[in-house]
Amino acid sequence: MQSLKNEINELHEKLSQAGEQARLKILSRNVDEILFTFLDNADKHHSITCNIFEGYPDQAPLWCTASDDTIINNAIDKINSMGRSITSCSQVLINELCTSFGLSSASNIDLCNGVGSSSGTLDCDMDSGDDADSILSDDMSEADVLSDNNMDSEEKADIELMKPEQFASLERIKQTIRKDQEQGMMYGSVQATDRIMKELKEIYKSEGYKTGVYTVSINNDNLYSWDVFLQKVDPDSPLMDDIKKLAPNPQHIHLAISFGPSFPFEPPFVRVVAPHISRGYVMRGGAICMELLTRQGWSSAYSIESLITQISATLVKGKARITFNHKSTPYTFERALCSFNALVESHEAQGWVTPPKEEG
Repeated sequence: MQSLKNEINELHEKLSQAGEQARLKILSRNVDEILFTFLDNADKHHSITCNIFEGYPDQAPLWCTASDDTIINNAIDKINSMGRSITSCSQVLINELCTSFGLSSASNIDLCNGVGSSSGTLDCDMDSGDDADSILSDDMSEADVLSDNNMDSEEKADIELMKPEQFASLERIKQTIRKDQEQGMMYGSVQATDRIMKELKEIYKSEGYKTGVYTVSINNDNLYSWDVFLQKVDPDSPLMDDIKKLAPNPQHIHLAISFGPSFPFEPPFVRVVAPHISRGYVMRGGAICMELLTRQGWSSAYSIESLITQISATLVKGKARITFNHKSTPYTFERALCSFNALVESHEAQGWVTPPKEEG
């Protein structure tokens, strides 16, 4: 935490020293996010936000902008695909934007070695001239990746922490994404796709996945559609007893997670697919009553791993029970979405209220 604070403070100091020369300024900062503004060649300000996660620097920050300027958005997509430190991404951001807008004032700004460096080199964890490949341009086979001695430390760590079949699954998904892109059928933005891919990698490396608390399956290599099978909840809960009683059928609670094209700035839609559950904040159709799953309660800093954990805890807290031999209409996406939209509309009017203890 202290090293993060030091990096943010040093970055702020260097940009302040550069003044108007850098064109990039920090408006506010804390350990969760940094709000920048960039002044273009028409003296128009563009807001840029750097979202910082608990896993930083192992987990790269997520950059975003509310600007509709193509140059700004292209620069943001580039630094997100790099997945590097805040300082090095800030340096690349300055270089990219000043070059694209025809501004030469930042040519001698070096955030890593100080302002006004005459060397013109970037002594960061990545040179600003290196064009890091995003997942959309990666068409290497699994064997190519595994044997590539030029992989960066993050890629090597991914391979070491994942099983071969998991890595192969990621490669298939990359190929599917690339084909969709070539055919003009790309769903979502590069930013959303890269973030979801990172979330999947983190899931594969998580303790919950490795110890069988839950498993994850990707529908037809569609990165935006996940099936999560919750196999273990609180061992002392009645819900865990119910899960065990599902045998010989699969002993799990099947959740479906659907990501929208604006993820992570909008929450994914999560619903229960099977079995039928009573209480536990599970609604008609399988929707889940959680403020966390609404725009009001969601944050782009939340991880899918923590979301799965929170849903598991919410089911137990709400005293969820599996309804055996249930005869009514099965859960469907349409019924769940309709139920969830009605829930959101109701809570937007009345607010979210913490239930009494006797209700879980």
